[in-house]
Amino acid sequence: MTTGRTVAHYEFKEVLGTGAFSEVRLAENQKNPGVFVAIKCIRKKFLSNSQSTGDATKEALSRKEALENEIEVLRRLQHPNIVQLIEVLEDDECYYLVMELVTGGELFDRIVQKGSYTERDASSLIKQVLLATEYMHSRGVVHRDLKPENLLYYSQEEDSKIMISDFGLSQIETNETHMATACGTPGYVAPEVLCVQDGKTTYGKEVDCWAIGVIAYILLCGYPPFYDENDHELFRQIRQAEYEFDSPYWDNISDSAKDFIRHLMEKDPKKRYSCMQALQHPWIASNTALDRDLHPFVSEQLRKNFIAVQRWKKAYNATAVVHILRRLQLNKDSNSGKRRGQSSSPTHIHLQADIWRPEGYRDKKVNSLPHLDLFNYTTDSSHKRIQQQSNSVKDADTKRQRNLSN
Repeated sequence: MTTGRTVAHYEFKEVLGTGAFSEVRLAENQKNPGVFVAIKCIRKKFLSNSQSTGDATKEALSRKEALENEIEVLRRLQHPNIVQLIEVLEDDECYYLVMELVTGGELFDRIVQKGSYTERDASSLIKQVLLATEYMHSRGVVHRDLKPENLLYYSQEEDSKIMISDFGLSQIETNETHMATACGTPGYVAPEVLCVQDGKTTYGKEVDCWAIGVIAYILLCGYPPFYDENDHELFRQIRQAEYEFDSPYWDNISDSAKDFIRHLMEKDPKKRYSCMQALQHPWIASNTALDRDLHPFVSEQLRKNFIAVQRWKKAYNATAVVHILRRLQLNKDSNSGKRRGQSSSPTHIHLQADIWRPEGYRDKKVNSLPHLDLFNYTTDSSHKRIQQQSNSVKDADTKRQRNLSN
């Protein structure tokens, strides 16, 4: 797929990101010049292979079901804090998911760039995530992969809203369906997700509330609540909900914020706050979030723990969007009036959604971990990421051990 190619009334521009089976393209709406979208292009040849047998066919089927599921999920969701699916197209080569374009960049990048950052800022961010997630849950959708990388700013405006993206692991929850797949991103998965290997345990929308608690924790200190160089130890910490508010890093954080996090990062999903309960907590609903500037410490920790690590190849590079749009604006006059070749005529597609049961393959080419089997997640790259995350909190760990020995 080359720059300048058109699909329906969309003209392809630069590549925003690539994955093993797809790429995301910036595209301009030719019916409304100057209006841009993000188009996820999924090659059909990776979704079905009639000559394959065994695991290859099974994996291809899983990819097709995953695509159908993602489309069905996105069509259910219309919320100001959720990236919207505009339409779905296809031609002989690809399926095209035409998505709303967000241009404000990633959450952590924006925090680091700010001149100041307070608990109130964090509370406002989490409130938006809670509102969107509560809406998702009311529509029967469980995201299953909420994490900071999937929280994007809508625009470059100072007061831009936050958008939830990447519904590749989302599931539609009904009375007849029970989720029992260990999937997600290490560090953000809930304890009950790590207990499904017994074949009896299932989980529900409470896993998203746990993940929001983890995100809130990171937003207030800049490092993750769970960390270890060994995967099994990391998962043990999560299963036991073994985290602390380390001194001195949490000394200036309000008790209300800590109480809020405790209610979301509750080991027992039956006792864990729902999104609605979290929205009613004083740290969100009242004025208990402090206005003390946290920027110097939090931004330093975010740089160490997340921003440098996230500069791997991504399926969607939100940071690059801003630079690409600026360059396109500068070149607009020289490129005006140029028309490129038309591809085979696309048509709208209507995919029948099925229940998605990932087969456990891992896409090693992208930072996100779709279809991740957490119990087999012992690759070198996982240790590298966990070690990167743990480096900045070793001081806190050392201090905690010293306090215990005294």
